[in-house]
Amino acid sequence: MKKYLAEAIGTFALIFCGTGAIIVDHQLPGQIGHLGVSITFGLIVTAMIYAFGDHSGAHFNPAVTLGFAFAKLFPKKEILPYMAAQIVGACLASGILKLLFPANVDLGATIPSGTNQQSFVLEVILTFILMLTVLFTSQGSKETGTMAGLAIGGVVLLEALFAGPISGASMNPARSLAPAMVSGNLSALWIYVTAPFIGAFLAVLVWKGISR
Repeated sequence: MKKYLAEAIGTFALIFCGTGAIIVDHQLPGQIGHLGVSITFGLIVTAMIYAFGDHSGAHFNPAVTLGFAFAKLFPKKEILPYMAAQIVGACLASGILKLLFPANVDLGATIPSGTNQQSFVLEVILTFILMLTVLFTSQGSKETGTMAGLAIGGVVLLEALFAGPISGASMNPARSLAPAMVSGNLSALWIYVTAPFIGAFLAVLVWKGISR
């Protein structure tokens, strides 16, 4: 149960801080800005990896969990409990944010600003890059492993910076599912609960081809 609790808390922190920054930016325009939101996501991911990496592996993302299982680096029997913990943590965060900011309509939900197809392709590629970074840093040398948090958090920040205005740069089904469910805005949710899994699977195939 300790590792499930770690996944729930880590995902809670990710959603609470990341989407919380989006909500606050809507409440107080110009106080945080897109750069500030991107930095918030990158920093909270980095912090949670170093906080819980030794306890649960610090997935905080159903696509990463399934990707690790596909790479045979994670037991299949743990997939559903991990995903459940991540979704519970994410929904709890969005629920609290709803109580704190009841007037906010979307609660930081990921909504395409262009076409759905554009955001779908973006999310596949963004998750592909993220999952590659996760695999090569977490499975590399000990020295590489100690830098994994910075590398992964840096990729999240980078991708949020350039792709966030178009697709929201979710890369994480739990991150999109929670605010969509709590806010009731489910219009484009299918993009964010399918594309990240495809991107993660493609990354595992490339990782296997290069490292084995």
